[in-house]
Amino acid sequence: MNEFFSAAMRKATQLTREHNLLEATKVIQRALSGQTAPESPAREGGPLLELQAEPAPNPEVHQQAAENAEPNVARKKRPLGEVLENLRKFAHDFPQKLPDNLAAPLAKLRGRSPAVAVPDGASWLMRSFACEAGTRDYKLYIPSRKGEGKRPLIVMLHGCTQNADDFAVGAGMNRLAEEQGCVVAYPNQVIKANHMNCWNWFDPKDQSRDRGEPRIIAGITRAVIAELNIDPGRVYVAGISAGAAMAEVMGVTYPELYAATGVHSGVAYGAATDAASAFAAMSGANQGRARGKGRKAGVRTIIFHGTSDRVVHPSNGEAILDDFRASHAGAETQSDGVAGGRAFKRTVIADSSGVPQVERWAVEGLGHAWSGGSPEGTYTDPQGPDASREMLRFFLNDERPAPRTS
Repeated sequence: MNEFFSAAMRKATQLTREHNLLEATKVIQRALSGQTAPESPAREGGPLLELQAEPAPNPEVHQQAAENAEPNVARKKRPLGEVLENLRKFAHDFPQKLPDNLAAPLAKLRGRSPAVAVPDGASWLMRSFACEAGTRDYKLYIPSRKGEGKRPLIVMLHGCTQNADDFAVGAGMNRLAEEQGCVVAYPNQVIKANHMNCWNWFDPKDQSRDRGEPRIIAGITRAVIAELNIDPGRVYVAGISAGAAMAEVMGVTYPELYAATGVHSGVAYGAATDAASAFAAMSGANQGRARGKGRKAGVRTIIFHGTSDRVVHPSNGEAILDDFRASHAGAETQSDGVAGGRAFKRTVIADSSGVPQVERWAVEGLGHAWSGGSPEGTYTDPQGPDASREMLRFFLNDERPAPRTS
């Protein structure tokens, strides 16, 4: 993320927490125009210093910038494309709800809607679900391959600033669902619930069964099962970033509904209970304190995480694996491989019958992006193992295959 823009966003966040919304809005506006104003020194040991999701900038870079800066002179305006991309990155990183007058300049960048390819005979449908916890729209991909008998269902939860269409294109799950005859559902978060379109995985009311967003997502899942010819024993949930964290919530709170979860660049269940602890979890700062204190593993889970993820620290993937280590006495194996030009380390913990209960892929050099995804979607990396294919393989197969290498 651009250093000066990131600093401006941290300053705006600090001002918001101090209830100085007018000045926070001015900081946002200056950042939008490519300008920065002199900042007061950050408070020593303050929460923003402790909870920033990115590593601390290089002191030498700051020193050089200070030497070259002219006091009270606006910095060089940056190209609009660079400003918009920085805004989109910030919006994706930021997990908490913002006041309307601060979020307005960023809300417009919460996601885009690329065209979703629909083969002949397949369907891409819009549905809506409502219950006492709220209302959400969702998209449904129904493959042209009908097959015989009941079909599997995969529920895909997008990340912050994304939407169903963006995630469908980026992850490429529809293409694989077409091959396997699976139905795919994509619930859409609403800006009213979270200004950055994040699922509120860090909010206590959205971490429990039959409450908040888990109740809505479970309701969508049941609605699809009832509408279509779905096998209730082959229902799965997966997501990226905030969507991955919410997939973890669903696997823990509705183990009878979902047979397995896919967690890409996500956070373990119970790692946060508010926005501040969400930042700490994302940065990896609270992993030592969180492990072994009330967290538990959910249903069978496959984890993908990049070793170069600067938004959600890779230690979060390790924390999910540790939760399974604590609750599953089984054989653990590790293997190395290369796929899509990236090396990976694969760890598997299987039960006594040899069925993998958790599988973690640590992908070398991958940032905060869907491994093997399409560049037509946001937060994807075309390099590396195909996360969607490996998740679907893990979901549908009972036996552990050899790692795919190239």
